[in-house]
Amino acid sequence: MRRVVAVLALLASSFVVTSPASAASCDGVKVVVDFTALGGGVETGCAPGDPASGLAALTEAGFPYTLVPRQSAPMVCTIKQLPNPCRKPTSVYWSYWHATPGGTWTYSNSGAGSYDPAPGTVEGWSYGTGVAPGAAP
Repeated sequence: MRRVVAVLALLASSFVVTSPASAASCDGVKVVVDFTALGGGVETGCAPGDPASGLAALTEAGFPYTLVPRQSAPMVCTIKQLPNPCRKPTSVYWSYWHATPGGTWTYSNSGAGSYDPAPGTVEGWSYGTGVAPGAAP
């Protein structure tokens, strides 16, 4: 029996669950996602290094997303499967924001697929009517 327990303990220690890098000590792009309008809170993550786009930063910070189906210009429909089901954007949608740490949010004039965030900056996402995330950058 001890041998079985030892083998199981060894196997369990070889499976390491990784999580996004801490946003507090982010060596890359910090990502803030505001789920407040969907019944959640504000979550942060870190996309290490220099992500190629805002969508890459979102994914690398631990926030999987889907795009609005059959949309001519790519638009984020869900982040972490919210809202569920995915709704075609009308007056509420995932708005995309940029900032520097300690600065103020600026609404993005570029799509997240084409925007290249610089390391040391903050990317923000907020679901609602185009209101900035509810946390300071």
